[in-house]
Amino acid sequence: MNTTITRYYFRKENKLKSRKIIHQVFAEGKSFTVFPLKVMWLPSNNQHCLQTGISVSSKHFKRAVDRNRIKRLIREVYRLQKFELENHLHKENQQLSVFLIYISREMPEYKTLYAVCSKVITKLIKAANEKYQ
Repeated sequence: MNTTITRYYFRKENKLKSRKIIHQVFAEGKSFTVFPLKVMWLPSNNQHCLQTGISVSSKHFKRAVDRNRIKRLIREVYRLQKFELENHLHKENQQLSVFLIYISREMPEYKTLYAVCSKVITKLIKAANEKYQ
């Protein structure tokens, strides 16, 4: 019996931390919304194949505990599903910077975020294809 377990990671090199690139994503990038996430993306990234940042507004969630919980949930559902997008980018030799912004005023449920994240990744694949062609 030969079973291989696929491991999913969200490592340091996958995180969008550069102020310069984040500013560039907001200034020059494209966006779309799949409620409750707004997705900003830019098809160029010199650091890594795919880098992602996550944000939750302190205007809607005053307590840091709530913001951190939402970010943790988003990171988890994204981590489990981003392999499809990464594989596509590797195959097409493309790079992408993505920023996910939670825009709802209510605490999300894991199931809801999981479904939304799969839609986001599908849209990002389509958007990357259109941008590079």
